[in-house]
Amino acid sequence: MGMGVASSGRRRGKRTRRAAMAEINVTPLVDVMLVLLIIFMVTVTLPAVGVPIELPESRANPVEETPTQITISIDDAGRVYLEDEVVAVGGLPDALAAIDRNAGGELPTIVLRGDRNLDYGRVMAVMGELGRAGFTSISLVTDGSVSAP
Repeated sequence: MGMGVASSGRRRGKRTRRAAMAEINVTPLVDVMLVLLIIFMVTVTLPAVGVPIELPESRANPVEETPTQITISIDDAGRVYLEDEVVAVGGLPDALAAIDRNAGGELPTIVLRGDRNLDYGRVMAVMGELGRAGFTSISLVTDGSVSAP
């Protein structure tokens, strides 16, 4: 009988192994997915181009955005931006020549944003350079918040 007491005492002193968990803890996965969702929602709602421009007003219908379009902006001082980068004076032809063609060999669509206080001749000079570089699909961006006359 003494042996039984001693052997049971040894078992109490040993650590008991836990059974393997049959569940997967998905809480960290859900946390990461929610953070990614919030980041995606914030970046999608931000404007595509960070150049501050006061656009002219128009009642034109909105044009669909495509992933291959290139945005060219002209601010109120007449500086030209290719996406978010300033193009040096006289450097627009070289910057346009550096734009890659898509898989079909076609040039991307150009989205032209011009400040409302610009001289019409400045916008036409940029459009002339675009035409000379072979860009035939050009969309002009306006502010669509005009009420009916």
